[in-house]
Amino acid sequence: MKTIQSDNYPIYFENSIAELEKFVKAGNYSRSFILTDEHTSIHCLPLIQAQFEGRENFDIIEVNSGEESKTIDFCIGIWKMLIDFEADRKSLLINLGGGVITDMGGFAASTFKRGIDFVHVPTTLLSQVDASVGGKTGIDMDNIKNIIGTFTQPKAVFIADEFLKTLPARQILSGTAEMLKHGLITDVAYWEALKNSDLRVPSGELIHRSVEIKNEVVIEDPKEKGIRKALNFGHTVGHAVETYSLINDKDPLTHGEAIALGMICEAYLSHKKTGLSSDELTEIVTVISNLYPKYSLPETNYETMCSIMLKDKKNQNGQINCTLLTSIGKCSLDNICTDAELCESLSYYANL
Repeated sequence: MKTIQSDNYPIYFENSIAELEKFVKAGNYSRSFILTDEHTSIHCLPLIQAQFEGRENFDIIEVNSGEESKTIDFCIGIWKMLIDFEADRKSLLINLGGGVITDMGGFAASTFKRGIDFVHVPTTLLSQVDASVGGKTGIDMDNIKNIIGTFTQPKAVFIADEFLKTLPARQILSGTAEMLKHGLITDVAYWEALKNSDLRVPSGELIHRSVEIKNEVVIEDPKEKGIRKALNFGHTVGHAVETYSLINDKDPLTHGEAIALGMICEAYLSHKKTGLSSDELTEIVTVISNLYPKYSLPETNYETMCSIMLKDKKNQNGQINCTLLTSIGKCSLDNICTDAELCESLSYYANL
């Protein structure tokens, strides 16, 4: 697999930890910081430190894992640590972790002293195929996902399959949902390849293609004015369900589990509104349902979920805006969906 060149930065796949060492050395940074959580500190940080073998003195900033940590309070903690460590504008922040780390680390770096360099070393499948690519940074506020953030590109992304070996199966499947989405919105051949593969152990080639698809979309539309909205398929309903689960469940849904549910609901809306055939709807539902456990969605909670959707950053003029499919591999942007239609889609999922 070759390096992918994004708009302003490279995405490394081969020998990526060694490439990170080369990048840091060539950058001649005054200080280098690594942002981690308690899991990546144990399972992933030693691989980075072993590559450098003491040739670089990193300061480690550790935050708690989980979406609950992706808030302004934790960002303030990161900024305070950077101040305490006397970080200047020639400093580098290495975001070593999953989507929470890359989203929040990118935001913290992009705003500290009006911006310092940062790179992503994504350690989950979800962050490799989605969060680390595209230049979106963000934090949550009032249980609204990514409502505060910037469009700021990293200086590089380093994707290493060594890190995936440390993940439980549930986290692999969380990332698989975004891979399925990439096939559904742009590439029917890729969707077919995913359908016929063991997605509990996705190959490097499938991961590479997923990153390639997202990168192609982002290069064409970096600020989400047009085609980049395609990447939101499954996310209007999915983010609302994810937020609801985070607030109410002892064991909340992963991002990918929520997006998988959202894709079923929005595939149903696609069948009702934008011409997705009944056969393709059945195909999508079958593939996703075979991978992800059913989530209980009592009808009494539909109104709450719709109220969460109303706060989504993708909405316009107080109307809920969805990306839908016209067929597998092709999508339709800017579809206004009513509360009644969204509740109907939730009911469709609940009755499968």
